[in-house]
Amino acid sequence: MEKENTPTNIALPKVIFGTSALGNLYEEISVDIKTKIISECLQHAQLPVVFDSAGKYGAGLSLEMLGKILTDLNVNPDNVIISNKLGWLRTELKTIEPTFEPGAWKGLKNDAVQRISYKGILECLEQGNELLGGRFVPQLLSVHDPDEYLNQAKTQSEYDALFNDIIEAYKALSDKKKEGKVKAIGVGAKDWKTIQKIEEQVDLDWVMFANSMTIMNHPAELVTYMEKLKNKGVTIVNSAVFQAGFLLGGDYYDYRKIARDTAENIHLFDWRDKFHAICKEFNVLPMHVCVNFALQAPGVKAIALNTSNPLRIKDNVASVNAEIPSAFYLKMKEVGLIEPDYKYI
Repeated sequence: MEKENTPTNIALPKVIFGTSALGNLYEEISVDIKTKIISECLQHAQLPVVFDSAGKYGAGLSLEMLGKILTDLNVNPDNVIISNKLGWLRTELKTIEPTFEPGAWKGLKNDAVQRISYKGILECLEQGNELLGGRFVPQLLSVHDPDEYLNQAKTQSEYDALFNDIIEAYKALSDKKKEGKVKAIGVGAKDWKTIQKIEEQVDLDWVMFANSMTIMNHPAELVTYMEKLKNKGVTIVNSAVFQAGFLLGGDYYDYRKIARDTAENIHLFDWRDKFHAICKEFNVLPMHVCVNFALQAPGVKAIALNTSNPLRIKDNVASVNAEIPSAFYLKMKEVGLIEPDYKYI
């Protein structure tokens, strides 16, 4: 598609909130807890509060709950920005468990199927708006996990066809932006090179890197690309900055459960052990370090944080103001936990 190279400037608070918990990711939580999550976000975050949702999250349950709770709380739509990642359409549940991402989503009453094409992405947008209830309309749109969509390809011709589906979907979103129906379009992916490939052909206003730019992983090639995006005026959101909780002590690394007693994973646990030891030495919290590092990366305007525990939200928001001594980062470089030539700390 023809590029115009005119990114829309997006003013974002430093923290935006993921909403997969509203869709019952890994556990079914009550409407009361979900309401408390949204209430805490609204109470502690800078306005406008940004919620990042998707039709994939609980087969649309996240969008449905987000719209309902915001309406029940009588929230002013001007105080909220909603990002909807498109590509999954709610369908009837005909099996015991949903057929997408088996085991990940709990207590669902619907299934979901992928729809990535010009027409398909508009179907997803229309359904998402209906699930939100009409009062709250997403201002930020994107195609959800295009890297995973492309990973289905078994041949180059299949890959090319899938990539064309993605480009067609972005043509639809670009048309919506030209019509004034959406403020900005972007992309989020775990594989940052997929973002780069899409950005070469599509005028993006923002990008979201997931699991890519963290204190544990910050490849020089990605840093260079982020510098390029910054110079072009593309807003960057950094997501999954804890490597899906692993850096804070969790059992999941990049959304897959791992064990210490395996040859392929032992180096990850060794890195974490050293990291936590240095945090203790300098009396800083691992969470604060991860957030501080993620926000200082080139072009990053916000980080996306996600929790199913409303009691954590105040601390999550406050974490962006934590100061980390330069001596801490120097020690991290000395022991080889941060690349020695990394300059953004």
